[in-house]
Amino acid sequence: MNRLHLMCMHAGRLAGWMSEMTALRFPGILLLAGALGLTGCMRYQQAPLYQLDSGEIRVPAAEQGIAVLLGPVAVADYLQREALLQRQADGSLTATEDARWAGSLAADIDQQLLRQLASRLNSQRLVLAPATAGFVPQVRLGVSITRLDSGPQRPAVLEAQWRLAGADGKLLDGRLVRLEEAHSGSIVDQVRAQSLVVQQLVAQLAAAVETHGKPAPQVAPAPVRRPAPAKPAVPDVPRIPVAEPIRSEGEVFRF
Repeated sequence: MNRLHLMCMHAGRLAGWMSEMTALRFPGILLLAGALGLTGCMRYQQAPLYQLDSGEIRVPAAEQGIAVLLGPVAVADYLQREALLQRQADGSLTATEDARWAGSLAADIDQQLLRQLASRLNSQRLVLAPATAGFVPQVRLGVSITRLDSGPQRPAVLEAQWRLAGADGKLLDGRLVRLEEAHSGSIVDQVRAQSLVVQQLVAQLAAAVETHGKPAPQVAPAPVRRPAPAKPAVPDVPRIPVAEPIRSEGEVFRF
């Protein structure tokens, strides 16, 4: 019994020691994991956020300006993210760790096109596709952006295609576009350069809408000239010969 009691006591002490060690070790592990996670979160939150710059735009004053249906606006898959990508010298793309977009770049592009185009056309009647009920566009503008990026040693490049159609769907104009803008290499200047190529694209779109979207000038019809009333026909009256005297030695009359 004494030996058995001793064995039970040693077993109890061992279990207690193991419990104490577990209690001491686990909080340390949890604290270390929490510290690492907090450091990662702080590093992620401290990364500066960027948006494309609209440039000098104003709120349109004309409520009855040209009606434009903008869209669909297709953006390349690799741009539909918050990561700010860097184009390397070999053409590859890498996500920068110390900067990112403030939200979805694709959504920002949609809003930039809409607001800048409305400002340039001075019209409140611009709607992103799909059109709302009751909206009747005068022109339809579709845009497809296949590239928008830059890198420390690569310029900002925008590649796109746009198509302008009338209210009846007939193609009025369209173009393939490649725009470039140099920069100093910093992230801030890269975002500035990318903003400029987007503004240049909007300038082309606005020029096309202004050229083809305005209705043809109405030409006033020429006044109808009524023919002058015909004069009544005068019947021919036989002319009576007039007697002319011929002066001679005698009075002779010739008819």
